[in-house]
Parts: sequence; C-alpha cells; structure tokens
Amino acid sequence: MPKVTIYHNGECSKCKETNELLKSKGYDIEYRFYLLDRPTETELREVLSKLHMEPSQILRRGEPLFAEKYEGKELTEDQWLQVILDNPVLMQRPIVVNGDTAVIARPPEKVLDIL
Repeated sequence: MPKVTIYHNGECSKCKETNELLKSKGYDIEYRFYLLDRPTETELREVLSKLHMEPSQILRRGEPLFAEKYEGKELTEDQWLQVILDNPVLMQRPIVVNGDTAVIARPPEKVLDIL
C-alpha cells in the first residue's frame, strides 16, 4: 500500500475517524501534527494545489480566533495563506494527501475519493 499523509490534530474527532478508516484499509500513514509542526509556505501551497483550492477555501471560519480577528475582512489569497501559516488552527482538518491528490476528509468517508 502507498503511504498517505494526514494533517492531523490529535484532539479532532474527524481526524481520529479518518485515521481509523485509513488503518482499516491497510494504508501506511504519515502523521503531520500541523499545530506543533507548522507547514511551510511551500508545503501549504503544494497541499492547496493538490486540493485544487485557494487558502480562503480551507479556513475554519467557526474558530473563535477567526471571529475575533478575521471575520468580515477582505484579504487577498496570499494574505489568507499567511493567516493560515501564522495560525494553523484556522486550517481545515483533516487533510489527507495521497500522491498528487488531496482531500479535506469531512466527513471521513471523503478520503475514499482519493484512495
């Protein structure tokens, strides 16, 4: 089986469910605990390319930090990218990367689309 990478938050129930689904399918999983080991700009741009999304599309708008600092702001995509780099808690999760494709696994079964 190929190795997949999961951008994982250890406290997130959807991350845990996605992890279990990947394990049940026999995948070798590389964990990226993105809150502790923040992605670089290059890495985040690569993930966004594999998702076919812009930074503003992977924001967790329900996070208190978003409401406090960014609600209603009109920023460029490069500025939103910097917001995510500075505040990785605002990045959707889990993101699963399989080769040249990626998906935000919400619900966890969405990961099946890229396996």
